[in-house]
Amino acid sequence: MRFILPSQLRSKGVVGMNMRNVRFIAENNPRHLYSLVDDKLKTKKLAEEAGIAAPRLLGVVSVQRHVRQLIPFLEGQESFVVKPAKGSGGKGILVISGRDGDRFIKSSGERIGEVGLHRHVSNTLSGLFSLGGNPDVAMLEEKIDFSDVFDGFTFQGVPDIRVIVYKGYPVMAMARLSTAASDGKANLHQGAVGVGVDIGTGRALLATQHSLPVDHHPDTGRELRELVIPDWQDFLHLASRCHEMTGLGYLGVDLVLDASRGPLLLELNARPGLAIQMANGQGLRPRLELIETLEPGRDSVEERVAFSVANFRRG
Repeated sequence: MRFILPSQLRSKGVVGMNMRNVRFIAENNPRHLYSLVDDKLKTKKLAEEAGIAAPRLLGVVSVQRHVRQLIPFLEGQESFVVKPAKGSGGKGILVISGRDGDRFIKSSGERIGEVGLHRHVSNTLSGLFSLGGNPDVAMLEEKIDFSDVFDGFTFQGVPDIRVIVYKGYPVMAMARLSTAASDGKANLHQGAVGVGVDIGTGRALLATQHSLPVDHHPDTGRELRELVIPDWQDFLHLASRCHEMTGLGYLGVDLVLDASRGPLLLELNARPGLAIQMANGQGLRPRLELIETLEPGRDSVEERVAFSVANFRRG
């Protein structure tokens, strides 16, 4: 392990937690807009109104007496996702990839029965997975049929692409790849692999797991530098549009690649983490400060994406 001084981090343009909160979030994200992204049901409705592609909403369970209606409601639905509307960090997300008789098969291969599904949804309504433990609702979404370009880059889960968007400009990107340690989830703090992605080309840069460099996926052995995100310009355009959709200036946009529908908006984050800097081997501050020198509100999505590709590409 190698230690580095705070002054060395600053010289490399690394944004710390205080700078992120005070300078970039507080000044660009009005608090009254937070609920638009903290509540995933609101985000989904916003995306629908804005014409932004997202996983289809199958239904919403909002009260306990509706829990026992789940099984007949899901009849004929082989795969689906249960998601707390106000959850964070991937907590409470249940991915059902198939059925085995009257039991449901989780993405890990584990089976749960009707009682287990009822308990999970009931716990979601009680606020077990929500921010602050407040009562919540359970969203039922279609399961992503993710593209085979991720074969070997992920383990029992859906990979996602996080793009940091500042004042509408995509500034840094990272692929989050699930592992056995992360239980098939794409959350870095749970052991997923973060792979920095070149804003200009969609190609992999560096990769980390538990904040340490890695070259290969820990479960599949696939070399991570081989990862190339297809339809990369579409990812950048979709991420940039989320600025107008929410009114938030500093935003983490999480996207997935569906095999038939292309890039889809998974969720948004008004307080995205900073580990993306480690995965890219570069600090965010120079890019954010370059955006601050530009005259605001005059560029279209296409112009903002073109600016980011021209100024932040490394390949």
